[in-house]
Amino acid sequence: MFSSTDSSPNQNWSGTIFTNNVYGDDDDIVRSFAQRFGVSAKDPPIMHTLPCSLEELYQGATKRVKITRQVAGRSGLITRKIEEILTIDTKPGWKKGTKITFEEKGNKRPNVTPADVVFIVDEKPHSEFTRDGNDLIVTRRISVTEAFTGYTVHLKTLDGRNLTLPINDVIHPNYQKVVPNEGMPILGDPTKRGILKIKFDIRFPTRVNAEQKAGIRRLFGP
Repeated sequence: MFSSTDSSPNQNWSGTIFTNNVYGDDDDIVRSFAQRFGVSAKDPPIMHTLPCSLEELYQGATKRVKITRQVAGRSGLITRKIEEILTIDTKPGWKKGTKITFEEKGNKRPNVTPADVVFIVDEKPHSEFTRDGNDLIVTRRISVTEAFTGYTVHLKTLDGRNLTLPINDVIHPNYQKVVPNEGMPILGDPTKRGILKIKFDIRFPTRVNAEQKAGIRRLFGP
């Protein structure tokens, strides 16, 4: 069983309580064989999901997880609960699927090595950004007028900076603005980052009157 709290530069997070039963009989045959021949068996890993925001995976954060495990006496009949706080320091650039292993933190019982406790990073959805590997993607919805006359993107980055990006090109349906070095940090080399892609969803009018049509023809020709 575990619950978790964390400290990060942008938000607080409280996790879900999980319960794991390592007293099942799936591996009883293996354990019986190991015990008979004097070999210490080991319980299979206990897997948990570790939800992380993009801010935490961009800057890094400290997450503290409380686990509760059962510790059996020599007879195996009497057990007691032990609570322990595990500290996980997320690194800039970690991705979904990253595993953090705490060795032998599972339930403890005679003649069996406790299971490893493994946390697997999962990325929380973000209201602004979508992650694609080391790149970040943002979509802005704009009008046809803005697509033709210019548009300025105002954006708050995952580390709290404000970006102002004027776009003077004609924005067509497949257009995207690429901003170097504004993506996710690259694990192992935090001085480097991926790119930021800004895509556009152009709102076309549902109706155009005769005068507007004539104006469009004058502007663009037949």
